[in-house]
Amino acid sequence: MNSKTVWVRWTALACTLALAGCVTPGGGTISTGTSSTATTGAAAGSSSVNASSTLERCAAPLGTLAVDDGRGKEWYGSFGRETQVTTIEPLIRLAVQQSNCFVITAIGNARTDSRISSITDRQRNSGEFRAGSNQQAGQRVAADYYLEPAVIIDNDSTGAMAGALGGLLGARNRNLGVIAGGLESKASVVTMTLLDIRSGVQIAISEGNATATNYGAALGAFGPSAGGTLGGFSRTPAGKATVAAFTDAYNNMVISLRNYKAQDVKGGLGRGGQLRVN
Repeated sequence: MNSKTVWVRWTALACTLALAGCVTPGGGTISTGTSSTATTGAAAGSSSVNASSTLERCAAPLGTLAVDDGRGKEWYGSFGRETQVTTIEPLIRLAVQQSNCFVITAIGNARTDSRISSITDRQRNSGEFRAGSNQQAGQRVAADYYLEPAVIIDNDSTGAMAGALGGLLGARNRNLGVIAGGLESKASVVTMTLLDIRSGVQIAISEGNATATNYGAALGAFGPSAGGTLGGFSRTPAGKATVAAFTDAYNNMVISLRNYKAQDVKGGLGRGGQLRVN
C-alpha cells in the first residue's frame, strides 16, 4: 500500500469520525464522543453529578414513578437488532432522577420488581435472618404515575448525508466516493406517555427526535481488516440518537409539567362527558 493510499484512507477516516461524533436532538447538538450518550453522570436522591447541562429540572418531586422497561412491546425487538442497544430504561431512570421531577420505584421493570419481591419474601419468611432486620409487610412505596417510552421511528435513513458529502468530494477519488456512499443521516423519533395509575388518566405525552451519522457501508474503503476494528461504530450512532431523542422527549414533558393544569370536565370525569348522543 503506497503512502498516498494510506493518507487518503486516514483522511477519509478522520472526516467520517468528525461527522459521526455528534448527535442532534430536537434542534441542538450533543457531543457524544466514542462512548457517552445524551444522558451522563450519576444521581443519588435529589443530588446529581455530571448531568447534561441541557436536562430540564424540577424544584421538587411531583410524585412517585414507575418506568416501563419496554420489554414485550412491538418496537423492542427490532430496535435492539438495529441499534445493538440492550435497554433504554436505565438511562431514562437516570435522567428522571437527575431532573428531581419524580421519585422512581422498581415497579415497571418486571425483572427488577420480581427480584426485589423474591428477596423481600426470603428475608421476611425464611427464618434465617437476624431478629430486628426490619423486613415487615407494608414497607413498599406505591407508584403514583406510570411512564411509558416508545420508539416510533427507529433508525430511519433521511439519505441527506450521502448525497451532500458525495457532491462535496466529487467522483475522482474512489476511496472517498465509497465513504460518501456509506454515510447516512439516521433519524429517531420517540414518545413518552405519563399516566395517573389510580385513575388511568393520561397526564402528559411528549415527542422527541434526534439524528446521527451512520457509516457502516463506508468501512469498505479501508479494506477487509477495518471491519473488525471499526465495525462497532456502524450502529452506535443510531443508539445514541435514540437516547438523545428520549432525552429530548423528557425535556419537553418536564416543561409542560411545570405548567401543568388539570383538565376539568363539567359534571366530573367518567360521568358521560359533554358529547351527548340524542
